[in-house]
Amino acid sequence: MTNLRLTEKDPHAPIRYQYAIEQVLYRGKSPYQEFAVVTNPFFGRMLILDGVVQLTEKDEFFYHEMMAHVALHAIESPKRVIVIGGGDGGVVREVLKHPTIEQVHLVDIDPEVTRISREFFPTVSSGLDDPRVIHAPMDGAMFMRQYEGQADAIIVDSTDIIGFATSLFTSDFFDNAKAILGKNGVYITLSESLHFHFEMVRDVQKTMASIFPHVDLYTAPIATYGGNWWCFAVGTNGVDIREPVRKTVENTRYYCEEVHKTAFLPDFLYKRLMDEERTYF
Repeated sequence: MTNLRLTEKDPHAPIRYQYAIEQVLYRGKSPYQEFAVVTNPFFGRMLILDGVVQLTEKDEFFYHEMMAHVALHAIESPKRVIVIGGGDGGVVREVLKHPTIEQVHLVDIDPEVTRISREFFPTVSSGLDDPRVIHAPMDGAMFMRQYEGQADAIIVDSTDIIGFATSLFTSDFFDNAKAILGKNGVYITLSESLHFHFEMVRDVQKTMASIFPHVDLYTAPIATYGGNWWCFAVGTNGVDIREPVRKTVENTRYYCEEVHKTAFLPDFLYKRLMDEERTYF
């Protein structure tokens, strides 16, 4: 056990998170970000990008299951999925649990994320060698501009809405996504904390609503993400995804039909979120 501590400070939040570090397993840097893999007595191994916790062995399944299964259970027979970001492989692992999946494009600008996940997080990266997975180490916005096929779901598992990730939250990006999705397709993106990024969450909803005929928002408890009450923005070409349309996959640790139905904001809270005069509920 060391005396090291990781202190994480979100500029938009009034709190700080501090983690005890037992061991530093890896430190490195790519052209895009700095990396660390450390161990914590409660969370186990933790992946840190630019000083911010991205995933932990203990609780990663909450995030990855909710990112993948809410979208895919709203589609009768999903076959083609695009994952933007998510180079660690957690979302891909969950997508592959759906038996109808034929192809998954994994598009992450930084291949170092995948390398580190393969080495230090084998249970997260376990699906990356599946022959249905096509790796595209490139900018997600560029991929979407160039892609000529269709997809049943597009899942954006990005870092926070800063730096190179901001290109994944523009109206142009959403417009490209809408064109790629079929009429029953579903778009999902990370959308920050309702506690500490209230106006940012609203801005993403408004931008998406200018492109997609139907938008929505659902949440999940993520212990290591600032504010804990994390949310995911939904865009479709008209489909309401609040109800699963088929039997849910069984080999999950958190996601289930009941969780799916109760994850969405009630209408009265959603209306408060979209009220420009509010800065909180």
